[in-house]
This record gives sequence, structure tokens and C-alpha cells, in this order.
Amino acid sequence: MSPGEVVYKGKSKKGKPFFIRYFKLGDESLLTEYINTLSKEETYISFQGEQLTVASEEKYVTSQVKKIQEQKTVDLLAFCGEDLIGVSDVHMQERKSNSHEGVFGISIAKGYRDEGIGSILLDLTISEAEKNLKGLKIITLGVFENNPQAIKMYEKRGFKVSGKIPKGLLHRGEYVDHLFMYKFVREFVSSIS
Repeated sequence: MSPGEVVYKGKSKKGKPFFIRYFKLGDESLLTEYINTLSKEETYISFQGEQLTVASEEKYVTSQVKKIQEQKTVDLLAFCGEDLIGVSDVHMQERKSNSHEGVFGISIAKGYRDEGIGSILLDLTISEAEKNLKGLKIITLGVFENNPQAIKMYEKRGFKVSGKIPKGLLHRGEYVDHLFMYKFVREFVSSIS
């Protein structure tokens, strides 16, 4: 697990070649453009129209690369050629009380959805987190309740709903429920059984 390391090469269901690698310094512009495009689309991410700057992403990428090196986060990028088409991460919580919790997030660019890329990126991110994040015992995530495809994908991988905040998220101008899901890491399940 190191910045820029390629961890997967393959093809989508439609035969598009893609690869997945860790964040590295220099990814700031690509990430800014990627997030800003998803934000304009008002897809299922926390950004709903806001636009990031390259300067803010520089700080973020620098911080995340340091955390990758310290084994405190898994930050993966999916590419088709030079195009950034997906982002996924599991980052460890920093407080002692929940330092065993990794928070998961994922997004896929328009034009690359429903090709199996998201499933591969999800599985790889969780696998990398289980192997590399010291102290990881549980993975949590938040999801828009009006995104049944994502919910089904998470449930298929053993995530369970732990609760929701009614009307907790704004999506395309309407308030929708914010679901919270969790999954225990294998080693933790066997130790509490």
C-alpha cells in the first residue's frame, strides 16, 4: 500500500479497460474536476452543486497521501486511460473512542456506471482496508435512501442498516432520508462471537 501503486487492471462489463491505483501527489486537478462534475450533476454525493478549488484539493490530497503512508486510509482512484472514472476510500476515525471504525465512500462518473466498475472498486477498497488499516474492526457508510442500487450493492456485501435520519440529505432540491449502514470486519466478528 503506497501512493500511486496500481492495485487492479481489468475490463468493465462493456469491455472498457480500466485500472485502479492509490492517490498520489499531483492528483489534485483530476480530483477537483471529477468532484465538481459530480457536484454539478447532483449525483448521490454530499456535494450538491458546490464547486471545489484546486487549492483545497491540494491540501486534501497531501493529507490523504500522508495517511496512506501511515496506514490510516485507503484512497483509490479508477481510471479509463487518462480519465478519472471512480473514487473510493475507507478512512479511519481519529478519536480513541471510535478509532476501530473505517468510514467508506464511493462514486463513479457518468458514462461508467452499471458496468461493474463500482462493484470491483468497492470490493477492492474493502479488501485493501481489511489488509492494511491497523485496528479496523467495523466499516460504516451513509447512503441516500433514494439510491436503491447502492443499498442493494452494500447489502449484497454484508452491510446492514443501523438507522436513518428522516429527510437528512438534500438531493436535487428535495430532502431524502439518510441511511447508515455497517459491516464488521472478519477478525472482529470472530472475536465477538
